[in-house]
Amino acid sequence: MSERNTLVRSLHDVGLAAWFGGTLMGAVGLNGATAKAADPTERLSLSSLGWAKWAPVQLTAIIAHGIGGAGLILGNKARLAGQPEARTNTGVKLVITGVAAAASLYSGILGATIGKHADEGGEGVTEPDAKASKKLAAAQRKQKVLQWVIPALTGTLIVLAAQQGEQQRPVAGLLHKITGK
Repeated sequence: MSERNTLVRSLHDVGLAAWFGGTLMGAVGLNGATAKAADPTERLSLSSLGWAKWAPVQLTAIIAHGIGGAGLILGNKARLAGQPEARTNTGVKLVITGVAAAASLYSGILGATIGKHADEGGEGVTEPDAKASKKLAAAQRKQKVLQWVIPALTGTLIVLAAQQGEQQRPVAGLLHKITGK
């Protein structure tokens, strides 16, 4: 008899999906589209407005993912104790989740800095204008990297979660399929 963890698994997976999808759409769609604005100051202000609208959803997604992850760990204590590969996967996921959360927080801080300097304009959202202050240019250069690091980290978490799902398959069910007994 297997126990179900539908609620915490859903929080984990839906939170992670929103975190991954939102950051990827923001980097490709929002930053890409606002970089095409004719007025350089609009490039930064529109992007900053869009990211500010998304921030509460992203924070909720990260929290949901964290609650779901903690619930899955608690719900799978016995399996984690008996499966070294599941323990390793969980440890790796915890580290990557922490790094992704820290990167998301830092990206938000950089975004606020970019928003405060929106009147300076930019070649793009993450590409400084020649007239940009050092503070704005530094924030844009760092944001240019983070906008891809966060989806890469959260995408890795999706793959690790899929791997854990495969590890959770009952061995007895597999033996039954193989032997037909």
